[in-house]
Amino acid sequence: MYRHSLRKRVAIAFAICVAVLSIAWGFAFFGAIRLSEDRVLTQQLQVAAKSYPVMPENLRSYDTVASLPESLRQWAQTNPAEGLYEFEAEELHVAVLSTEKQKPATGNERQHAFVVFDVAGIEAASSEDWWLLLVITGVVGTLGVLGFGLGVLVMRRAVAPVAQLAKAVADIDIEHLSTDDYKRIASSRFGDDEVGVLAGTIEKTLERISAFVARERYFTSSASHELRTPITVITGALELLEQSELSATDVKALDRVRRATLDMKTTIEMFLCLARETDDGLYGEQFLVMPLVSNAIELQRHLLSRKLVEVEIAQLANPSVCGHPQAFAIAVNNLVRNAFEHTLAGQGPVTIRIEEHELLVTNQLSSNTDERHSPTEASSHGYGLGLGIVQRLCERNGWSFSLCADEKRVVARLSW
Repeated sequence: MYRHSLRKRVAIAFAICVAVLSIAWGFAFFGAIRLSEDRVLTQQLQVAAKSYPVMPENLRSYDTVASLPESLRQWAQTNPAEGLYEFEAEELHVAVLSTEKQKPATGNERQHAFVVFDVAGIEAASSEDWWLLLVITGVVGTLGVLGFGLGVLVMRRAVAPVAQLAKAVADIDIEHLSTDDYKRIASSRFGDDEVGVLAGTIEKTLERISAFVARERYFTSSASHELRTPITVITGALELLEQSELSATDVKALDRVRRATLDMKTTIEMFLCLARETDDGLYGEQFLVMPLVSNAIELQRHLLSRKLVEVEIAQLANPSVCGHPQAFAIAVNNLVRNAFEHTLAGQGPVTIRIEEHELLVTNQLSSNTDERHSPTEASSHGYGLGLGIVQRLCERNGWSFSLCADEKRVVARLSW
């Protein structure tokens, strides 16, 4: 349980990290300064101890250029300005002072005094400087690595609830939700901050999804029985009527009832196939295309009884498709029925072309075959409600469907 919000915890973690790093750097610089001071004093005491009992005079003052050490006289004659100067070769540090306030200047020359500090034996050798630089670099690098590790650790602790919630959500199997899944994302595990609100929202969403899936399964199982039972009863009654002596008018009426019943059965199977979330693994079944096409043609041939339109089948291959066979049969039935319905009398033929990876159903809209029109992508509106359902069936099974039309013909293409 967390007492503060995620935003506040991140801000506190960042502040702690910065504060710890600042303190560490402060102690490091303070230690470096004290080490330098102690080192200078130690070196000076060592030089004095070596010359005992005579104390070294490494700090001296000079009033004139002539009194300066020989190595500095030529430089001093250039009348340098006030300031501090270092001579590495001679191991000397020189301070130039003005004495005009103490002594009036004679002529145009400025009066200078010199303070010379002989650091021979006190300053570290170049090799020691490199070692010192290496040590400082190591300390700085170590502090940097420790600071980075501290920052990662602190920030990880701050965002730990988010990572915990993400892992819990990733481990959930949406297809098979269990009680443990709800326990893993229970909002009570994440407190009252932003993460808790997010966990609560996900928990409610999963509950709604589970309820929806349960309703969908109950509806499809009930509808499958309740809708198919009347169709079965009507089909049985029609078979009994066919055995009776009927007039020509009654036979025509019976055929219309049979076709309407068949259309209703196809529609019911179509919507139930779309409504099911799963269908016993039939979406990975392998089946042949040609038998389903032949069956669809026979079922819809009555639509061409008075149109004098021929059906041409061009079987260039005998492909097999992986998917749901009932869904494929429903799609083919819809394409064939739409082609038969929208072909006018005498404006055939209806061509069904079967290739290795696609099925094309073409119906003529105009008897003038000499006219040329560029085909355009057609909408399913105006060519039957079933084409929209065919599109959804194809999306469910990983197939593709397109409809191209011009003033002369309509071509429906089903690819797999």
